[in-house]
Amino acid sequence: MSIKKTLTIAGSDTSGGAGIQADLKTFQEHGTYGMNILTVVATMDPDNGWSHNVFSLPVEEIKRQAKTALSTNVDAIKTGMLSTEEIIETAGTIIEESGVSHVVIDPVMVCKGEDEVLNPGTVDAMIKYLLPRAQVVTPNLFEAGQLSGLGILKTIEDMKAAAEKIHALGAKNVVIKGGKQLAHEKAVDLFYDGQTHTLLETEKTETTYNHGAGCTFAAAVTANLANGFTVSDAVFEAKEFVSAAIAHGWKLNQYVGPVLHGAKGKYGAPEVTTTIV
Repeated sequence: MSIKKTLTIAGSDTSGGAGIQADLKTFQEHGTYGMNILTVVATMDPDNGWSHNVFSLPVEEIKRQAKTALSTNVDAIKTGMLSTEEIIETAGTIIEESGVSHVVIDPVMVCKGEDEVLNPGTVDAMIKYLLPRAQVVTPNLFEAGQLSGLGILKTIEDMKAAAEKIHALGAKNVVIKGGKQLAHEKAVDLFYDGQTHTLLETEKTETTYNHGAGCTFAAAVTANLANGFTVSDAVFEAKEFVSAAIAHGWKLNQYVGPVLHGAKGKYGAPEVTTTIV
C-alpha cells in the first residue's frame, strides 16, 4: 500500500481547531500521511476573553524537525503560522532543500480575532522567501491586501487586482479567500492561475463556528496535490471540503467554534459553482 506523505510547517493551536491540528485532521480525511514541523505554540487565555499568546520555537529546533521529516521524502508541503522573519526564512530554506514542487503557502498573519499583523516585517519576508516557492498561495482578504500592497479589499475587482500582483511576486497560483467577509450574496473565493480568474461560490453559512477554516482549506489543497490532482481540481475539492466543514461547525466553548473536518465524508458537500470573471 502506498500512501502520500504531507508535511505542514505551522503552529500548534492548543484548542485543536486550527494550525497543525487542523492540518493533520484534513490530511487524514484525504487519505494522506500527515507530518509536522512545529514553529509556534499558540495558547488562549479563558480568563482574559480568549486572548492569544504566541510562543515561537527556536530556529535550531525547527531545523532538527525538518531533518526528521524530510528524510521520509514527503510529497507535498504547506506552511501556516510562521511568527518571525527568521522562521519564515528558515521555512523557505526547508522547502528549497526538500526539492518538493507541491508547495502551498497559507500566509497566516494574525490569530483569529486579531486584526493586526503579528510582526509587520513578516510580510516582506513572506514575499521574499515564500511566494517564489509557492505552487499555490491561499491568503484571506486581509492577507491578500497586505501581500499585494492594495490594503483593504472590498470587491471582486479588488480581489482580481490583488491576485495579479501576488502572482507577479512569484506565486504560480493564487486563491484569495473572500468567504463570508466579502460584500457578496454568496461565499466567494477567487482562483487565479496567471491567466484566468475563476470565482468559486457556495451559499453562505450563517455561523460563527468557522475556526480553522483557512488552515483546513490550504491543507486540503496540499493533500489533493499530493494525491495527483491538478491545481484547479485540488482547489475546487478544497472549497467543497471546507464549505462542508463550516456548514457543520460546532461550539467548543463560549469563545470559539471550530469547523468539522469530517463533515464532507459524513454529510456530503454544498454545491460549488465556478464562473470565469
